[in-house]
Amino acid sequence: MFIDSHCHLDRIDLAPYQNSFANFVEAAKDQQIDRMLCIAIDMEAYPAMQDLVAPYPDIYLSVGVHPNVQDGKDPSTDELTALGADTKVLAIGETGLDYFRSEGDLSWQQQRFRNHIHAAKTLGKPLIIHTRDAQADTLRILAEEGAAEVGGIIHCFTEDWAFAQQALDLNFYISFSGIVTFNNAKSIKEVAQKVPAERYLIETDSPYLAPVPHRGKPNYPTYVCHVAECIANLRGESLTEVAKQSSDNFNNLFKLA
Repeated sequence: MFIDSHCHLDRIDLAPYQNSFANFVEAAKDQQIDRMLCIAIDMEAYPAMQDLVAPYPDIYLSVGVHPNVQDGKDPSTDELTALGADTKVLAIGETGLDYFRSEGDLSWQQQRFRNHIHAAKTLGKPLIIHTRDAQADTLRILAEEGAAEVGGIIHCFTEDWAFAQQALDLNFYISFSGIVTFNNAKSIKEVAQKVPAERYLIETDSPYLAPVPHRGKPNYPTYVCHVAECIANLRGESLTEVAKQSSDNFNNLFKLA
């Protein structure tokens, strides 16, 4: 019934599941989580993440290096392309720009972003975009590099409707995390109301950013239903409608049956 379009399954606390990833997956299925996209942050943890999800056909991967990661390997376009050719890999990222946590000359961050876009275009696979305090440069680089050719997702959307419109024009989907459930997220709630039905997704970004009523606690993909409930209320739709629409959108973007 639900698809979590962005989670970090190698980082969640498995203690409630007897420290068993298999138990967690079974519990997620019992709570109608049909598919999950496990998102890469760095190259060092990637092989273990691959091994973790390999036995599960409904858990997919992205490959990439988060814009804030400065230690560790910074893969070339060719290396990203080689890793991204795996059929288990649906997308390139998460990539993008973050001027909130990184300071100084950030040309390295912008070049990494461009490398990811080049790899995505070579593979014909969508991008997973992280953007924080870098709205203008994010949109500019996406446009300059022709990212609309592959499109993708603006994940954990925290911008306003003006940004959303430009992202939609660049062939990107808008993905809502638990932040949309927060009382002070007025601009995000407005976007959730206005975004075209065929262009939004839901996510947890677990183990981070747990939605109300779990705010401040560890997050899990099973909490994506709270994101869907909030969007359903904002749009005046049923939970079933939002679950189906967001799942259809995910499957359409990634060309899944």
